[in-house]
Amino acid sequence: MRLSRRTKVDLLKGIPLFAGCSRAELEAVARVADELRLPAGRVLMRQGAPGRELIVLVDGEATVDRDGATIAVRRSGDFLGELALITGRPRTATVMATTDLQTLVIDGLNFDRLLRDVPTLAPKVLKAVAERLPPEDT
Repeated sequence: MRLSRRTKVDLLKGIPLFAGCSRAELEAVARVADELRLPAGRVLMRQGAPGRELIVLVDGEATVDRDGATIAVRRSGDFLGELALITGRPRTATVMATTDLQTLVIDGLNFDRLLRDVPTLAPKVLKAVAERLPPEDT
């Protein structure tokens, strides 16, 4: 079953990355977010690989491994891949679906276009990403 744009908007507004966005901004994000279903066992991203997309988990669960050890479990409502996409740095972890997944995927080209075409979105997204960064020792 395909998600309607309204359903996508409702899902996106519950995601911390887009929580501060207006309805119009969420509509713009929903237009470029592709729905993708992935089977359990599928690798979504590999540590060290380039980041080419942002993934929002709509339904399901995935493990996050760094250097061969599981460091987190991501579930419905979580998002992945934003740091590598925004910074251009390699992926910091490998993510694998532990259940069948329903996702929304925004590729790098559409993400860049979205930030350019909806300039009010960029500071909100960057703030949400910054809040996810680990604290630095001072």
